[in-house]
Amino acid sequence: MNSIKYTLLAASVAMALGSTIASAQDFKKYGIDKDVPGACSYDSISKKKYQGRTLSIITHAVPVIGEPTDLHAKQFEELTGAKVNVVHVPFGELFQKIMIPFQTGQSAYDVLFYGSLWIGDYHDYLAPVPASYMNSPGMKDVTLNYRGVATWGNQMVQYPVDGDRHYLKYRKDVFENPEYQKKFKDKTGRDLSVPKTWEEYDEVANFFNNWDWAGDGKPHFGSAEVTKRDDLMFSAFISRAAAYAKNPNVKGGFFFDLKTMEPQINNPGFVKALEMFVKAKRFFPPGGDSFGLGDEIFSFGGGQTLMSYSWDDAFIQAMESKSAIRNKVLAAPLPGSKEVWNRVTKKWDKFAEPSTAPYITWGWTSAVAKASKVKDMAFDYLCFFSNEANALHDLQIGRFGVNPYRNAHFEANFWTEKLGWDKNVATQYVNTLAGMDKSKNRVFDLRVPGVNQFMSSMAAGVSEAMAGQKTAQQALDGVAKEWTQIVNRIGKDKVRAAYANVVALEDNK
Repeated sequence: MNSIKYTLLAASVAMALGSTIASAQDFKKYGIDKDVPGACSYDSISKKKYQGRTLSIITHAVPVIGEPTDLHAKQFEELTGAKVNVVHVPFGELFQKIMIPFQTGQSAYDVLFYGSLWIGDYHDYLAPVPASYMNSPGMKDVTLNYRGVATWGNQMVQYPVDGDRHYLKYRKDVFENPEYQKKFKDKTGRDLSVPKTWEEYDEVANFFNNWDWAGDGKPHFGSAEVTKRDDLMFSAFISRAAAYAKNPNVKGGFFFDLKTMEPQINNPGFVKALEMFVKAKRFFPPGGDSFGLGDEIFSFGGGQTLMSYSWDDAFIQAMESKSAIRNKVLAAPLPGSKEVWNRVTKKWDKFAEPSTAPYITWGWTSAVAKASKVKDMAFDYLCFFSNEANALHDLQIGRFGVNPYRNAHFEANFWTEKLGWDKNVATQYVNTLAGMDKSKNRVFDLRVPGVNQFMSSMAAGVSEAMAGQKTAQQALDGVAKEWTQIVNRIGKDKVRAAYANVVALEDNK
């Protein structure tokens, strides 16, 4: 945080002393290969004259989303003459740091970067995206899913800069190693294959845990997972729970029964997932039981672990041009289960083939505060942040946290021709991602008023079980009780009305 402040201050001082505003042609010094013509291109933004004006931005901690915020803030400042102040906040504090100024009527920040699932709490305080930005080519290319994520009612109030989902990432070179295939079959009695269930995932992770399967003289490990309570643990748990608690034969709610708003968080499906999550700790690298997202990115993306699941970031990190494991990784759907809890019959449904439930998890988003006095400059910054040239650059850097969200990003040729990926890697990657949009049995985040309270409660309960303080059932029973209290406090009808939109997305109606 301090470095960006000093950088921006220095730039401001230089301008005050009479230095010229950077040319649009300076984009190459930022690592941008070429400008892409359009309303928010380097050339277009360089024509804006914002000297003497200040833009205030709040964003996540570096590197995930915080680092590209800094980069594009510096570019925007140099191109326009604006003074840009960037404040970084850890994820566990970000919701309140944005919400408190809203509630107290303060105009603390003009531009906001945050988790898109908070739209249920923030929407009244956000400025609708103006029509001129809605009609830009970059915005028109945003996929239907992520345009929907940015919309509340019939208004787009979030500015799409990212698209997120969870999926399995694995080292294909290790899975295809004949020596390891033989050793695995000798030990387990079955062929080594990409896990299709969480039981298979754990079995593979156990076999490849804590030995030098990479051949570099160092121990390597089975699985990297996001396990830090206040750093997105709840999303990792949802990925595991989806397999056991999102039943394709049962519509009308995953987290709640939509009709009754009874929490499902402590049903046998969620409990089994948590029990499996607790047992998985033995496959983690040292310190893996307190990994945040950044740790997971560098663990899998840096070659320390065989498998991982979460956002695209770790996969992109592994596929960066200088990565030692570039083109040695592949993507696949999240593992499923052959037994899924049926909340209607109160029994386990059995499936001949594993039932899967893709998790379309929240993504980073951005918005302009309704109270901002510089909305024109704020929307210009967001449009510039996400212009085609910057998006292409940011997609290539795993730690940036910017993942595919435009139709152009889901074409295999985008990754092979522009980024040099092997065709097989690119094809399997985009097919895995695209398949989630077509699924009839998906899981989305709550996106309801009070969502941060629900997720914080879940994370606390999961942490208690992971630490051995409570059994999985005891921990989730406590979460269910808290969820009921939260629903009653906010208003059952209010939460149900918002949750109905989530259910429609999940059931893909």
